This record gives sequence, C-alpha cells and structure tokens, in this order.
Amino acid sequence: MLIGYMRVSSENDRQNTDLQKDALLQVGVDPRHIFEDKASGAKDKRPGLEKALKFLHKGDCLVVWKLDRLGRSLPHLLDIITNLHKQGIAFRSLTEAMDTTTPHGELLFNLFGSLAQYERALTRERIMAGLDAAKRRGRKSGRPRAINEEKIEAILEDLKSGASKASICRNFGIKRSTLYDALNRYEPSV
Repeated sequence: MLIGYMRVSSENDRQNTDLQKDALLQVGVDPRHIFEDKASGAKDKRPGLEKALKFLHKGDCLVVWKLDRLGRSLPHLLDIITNLHKQGIAFRSLTEAMDTTTPHGELLFNLFGSLAQYERALTRERIMAGLDAAKRRGRKSGRPRAINEEKIEAILEDLKSGASKASICRNFGIKRSTLYDALNRYEPSV
C-alpha cells in the first residue's frame, strides 16, 4: 500500500500542499492515506509524520513529493529511511526519482548514507581541531570543577581541625560524592 506524506513550512495560507497532494494522487496514493504537517522542517514535533510512520506496515511504501519534505537534515532523513528499511517498508521520493524498491533507488540511498557518514567524520574532525587549538591556547574544555582551589584549601583546613565530612558537606553545600572526588584529586591520602 502506498502511504503519502507532505509538509509545508508555514501555517499561513501562502503555502499549501496542493502541488504535493496532486503528485501523490497521480502515482496512486489513496487520499485517505495521505498525512500532512504545516511546520518547519527543523521542528522535531511533526504529528502528521508520526501518524504516517505508525500507520505503515511491512510491505508498504512511504511516498513523498521531495526529500526535503521528510527529513530535517541528511542524517535525520537517512535515519527515517533506514528505520523504514529495517521494518520492510519501502521509500519513494517523486522529485528525486528515488525508489528503494529498485536497484537505482537502493544505490542512491546507499550513496546518501555514505555522504552522511562523511559529513559526520568531517564534523568530528573540525571539533577535534577546535579543541586542540583551544588547548594550545591554554583553554580548558569540559565541565568546570565543583570545588575550586580556594574552597578545597578551606575544606582541608576544616578536616585538619577535626570537622566531619558530613558537616563539611552541609557547611559548603556540596554532595558527599563531590567532596570525595575533590579530596582524591587534591590529597589522595585523605
């Protein structure tokens, strides 16, 4: 069974789904099996898409007018299509002539997958280069310490004065696990 999905980015009357709907109907999608959203592609919540994905069963085919109507980004699009593929559901994009039931469509899908993997690798490479550059400039990355040098010195003084670890946690407003981590870092013998 062919299931259609269409989306426009705006809820106002300037954009409508007529062109998409006509194309879906022309390829044989039953009008009762067309789901739609009027929301930006960047939004996570798209109730029409969620309903369409729940409605699909093994052997069905999800049809869209254009690839950008389905996914927020290439990785998101590939995620959706991969999940459909795992469930035995085909995918078809009319504008790009992509149909995963054909060898040509399968090739395109795999090519998109390779491009997404390449994009992820480039992103990771850029992030690592940025972190290295920041480190060379003396910037530290990661979460800031819960207990700074000044506070740990005061804690150590209180401990030497005989204060209990429980009272230190109350007085300094820190969790016991945070205190133990800080003590292990500054004075492993405590």
